[in-house]
Amino acid sequence: MTEKKKIILEAVEKLTDTYRKEELFLGKDRERLPNKKEIINFIKDMRSIIFPGYFSVDSSASVFPEHYVAYRLNDLYDCLQEQIEIAFLYQGEEEQKAKEHAERITERFFANVPEIQRMLLTDLQAGFDGDPAAKSKEEIIFSYPGFYAIYVYRLAHVLYLENVPFIPRIMSEYAHGYTGIDINPGATIGEYFFIDHGTGVVIGETTEIGRNVKLYQGVTLGALSTRQGQLLANVKRHPTIRDNVTIYSNSSVLGGETVIGENTIIPLKWLIHFRPPIKLFKSRILLFYCIQSFTNSCLK
Repeated sequence: MTEKKKIILEAVEKLTDTYRKEELFLGKDRERLPNKKEIINFIKDMRSIIFPGYFSVDSSASVFPEHYVAYRLNDLYDCLQEQIEIAFLYQGEEEQKAKEHAERITERFFANVPEIQRMLLTDLQAGFDGDPAAKSKEEIIFSYPGFYAIYVYRLAHVLYLENVPFIPRIMSEYAHGYTGIDINPGATIGEYFFIDHGTGVVIGETTEIGRNVKLYQGVTLGALSTRQGQLLANVKRHPTIRDNVTIYSNSSVLGGETVIGENTIIPLKWLIHFRPPIKLFKSRILLFYCIQSFTNSCLK
């Protein structure tokens, strides 16, 4: 036996032994996980519905828009319903219950598509109004990574609110890898939202963002220490950002008790994470010096 064959056989024996012992591998009772490729294709194809004329070359969209949209939505509807059903089956639901569950959620998702489009149009307007370098709204739709990340978030958030397993996070992490912008699908984000440049932006799961908020690259809306891990699940760990707030590059706002008030501007490279009783910042321009690790004393 050659050394190569010996090494391969030993590796095969050890790996397959681990496969048998580790329940994470090969699925639960051979149930399938959702198809990541199908979900990514769903994201791409939905753009042709929400922003027709940009991401497909089908002339029927302009000649017979009703027929085009109905035809595309029919396929997208079936695709999403199938993936949702697979996700619930993997979670252990009985086959009939998973099917009915997926049907109800898919109905509500597609009923909500016009509202998703409306929200995205406000985000588009925010991008155009807020960026003098933008030559047109079309340019933003085609090429801005911040707008693309928001688009994917708006889809994923609807499914997150329905407690769909796997799929919202698959969507958001695809956008994260594609744009460098990490928006957890659980975050609550109001309309007229804009991320300028975008690289390195992080928005955590329990973040709440109001209307007309603008973030620059490198901004983190994050948690304080998460060493308690799963004990902090379903606990508000991320900040609240009220209406009309601008946060400049490489600033971090941390902690579930931190509230940034309306009409606030946070300069670049600031770190904010206050616990009660000092938790609400409400000023036109937030300029302060914090001591003792930015937690105990503050002069504004």
